[in-house]
Amino acid sequence: MPRIAGVDLPKNKRIDIALTRIYGIGRPSAAKILEEAGVDPSARAQDLTEGQVSAIRKVIDTAYKVEGDLRREVAMHIKRLMDLNTYRGLRHKKGLPVRGQRTKTNARTRKGPRKGSVRGRK
Repeated sequence: MPRIAGVDLPKNKRIDIALTRIYGIGRPSAAKILEEAGVDPSARAQDLTEGQVSAIRKVIDTAYKVEGDLRREVAMHIKRLMDLNTYRGLRHKKGLPVRGQRTKTNARTRKGPRKGSVRGRK
């Protein structure tokens, strides 16, 4: 099971699919990485040689921001919006949808479970 960027790749999947388990790498990025590293995209992750794994690792380290660095950068962008009190930042603070979705109905993922009515209490 190859380990790249701190992530164990699934050994029975094709390498172009297995690379998408790394945060920040999707299908197009995986194809470019494999092309630069000179690895066949249809090869299984378990069949890669150590040289191929190191070539993939080298391409990712030099050209891509992945995993912890990328997560930190995204978190810093959101924190900056919240510090500036922008509209998007306020929506992040309140835990509401940020990109213009309606909230009268739906939006349960961001808002959490329904609160229920408080009628009948005095």
